[in-house]
Amino acid sequence: MSWIKKIFEPVDMIEGTPWQKIAFFAIPMLLGNIAQQLYNTVDSVVVGRYVGDNALAAVGSAAPLVNLLIVLFVGIGMGSTIMVSQYLGARQRENLSRSICSCIIITGVACLFIMIFASLASGKLLELLNTPESIIDWCHSYLLILFVGCAGSAYYNILSGVLRGLGDSISALLYLVVACVLNIVLDVFFVAKLNLGVNGVALATIIAQAVSAALCMRKLCKMTEFFEIKKEYFRNTKRYSSEIIKLGLPSGITQAIISLSMVVVQSLTNSFGEAFIAANVMVMRVDGFAMLPNFSFGTALTTYAGQNVGAGKFDRVKLGAKQGTIMAMGSSAAITALILLFGRPLMGIFTETPELIEIGMTLLKILAVGYVAMAISQSLQGIMRGAGDTMTPMWLSLLTSVAIRVPLAYILVFASKTPELPQGRREFLYVSLLIAWLFGAFMSIVAYKKGKWKKIME
Repeated sequence: MSWIKKIFEPVDMIEGTPWQKIAFFAIPMLLGNIAQQLYNTVDSVVVGRYVGDNALAAVGSAAPLVNLLIVLFVGIGMGSTIMVSQYLGARQRENLSRSICSCIIITGVACLFIMIFASLASGKLLELLNTPESIIDWCHSYLLILFVGCAGSAYYNILSGVLRGLGDSISALLYLVVACVLNIVLDVFFVAKLNLGVNGVALATIIAQAVSAALCMRKLCKMTEFFEIKKEYFRNTKRYSSEIIKLGLPSGITQAIISLSMVVVQSLTNSFGEAFIAANVMVMRVDGFAMLPNFSFGTALTTYAGQNVGAGKFDRVKLGAKQGTIMAMGSSAAITALILLFGRPLMGIFTETPELIEIGMTLLKILAVGYVAMAISQSLQGIMRGAGDTMTPMWLSLLTSVAIRVPLAYILVFASKTPELPQGRREFLYVSLLIAWLFGAFMSIVAYKKGKWKKIME
């Protein structure tokens, strides 16, 4: 059984063939991200099938607000991954131990903030977004449950980020699969059997995420060969907390502003009515699967770069960047082709309404080329972050997702208004997104070749 034990050991990325190490780390994470995406997908399928299209629209309308108000965890998670991977590469046991304990403390503080602030603000935010009256009550109750029960989601995302920083993507995958299966069972039980509607979906999610967080914590407590979680390491953590925030803040700010831009665009989406909102939800769920190779390889390359920078092996960073980006592009192209080929059956899982399926397929075809472009952006920006340059990816993301995408969406929709289409052409919401992705890939290549991440390594 030693081979099974070896699978669950952290991946040492400072030795061996770069593409093999990256693939061995990224593939379990890709599978884990698929399981993660199933959370939202199963929620949408269950409410769409058992409650109706308006309930599907309600869950989708709430998503941008959920993303906006959990960006604290995104920042902490990214800072944790970078710091942990660099301390592991440098073989600094005590620093590694203190940094992990600091992650646990920061996450608890962030949870309290989200539970209080988000719960109080969610109702007003839904009104500001012009959420249709037919779904606003469902949206509000769904959000309240997720925010009050955010600790499970927060600790899973942070602790799994720590595991990935240590090179262990297998354990995070296993625990996520367990949680995903539990989420599916609870979704069906709460919604189909107990008729709890969107509230049942939210309850299932927070319970399943709490289980996955507990399993991650249990795993970390057993990894004593690399670090220790002891009472003394929870004291005097200011230095480590500051470093985690410093490394993660750019990612957190980026996600906050991007999420805010999504909220602004959601207001425009809502203007096209419940049918388009529901179709948009289906596309975003399928889009989530198309994006999985990009995020998986991007995170894998962050860990890869972090470990090799910590070990002072800078030539391996550049070689890994090239090989990892090629793998990401190939994987993204393959998954995109499958999604386009089986798009209609996928849409049919959510709804039986032909109009929604046709709208969804039109939107997916618009985005298709952009997924390969995003593979380039995520991979190269992952290298930059792992090397310690978190500011350049932040500015690139803000430029493409906010400065280009948001105004372009409004301009194109406004310019397309006619007497027959008083709201404008809804497809232009997605055309603006495609243009932003293509521009982002180009700018990421430029920044990678000339960026300051190389100076950090020198």
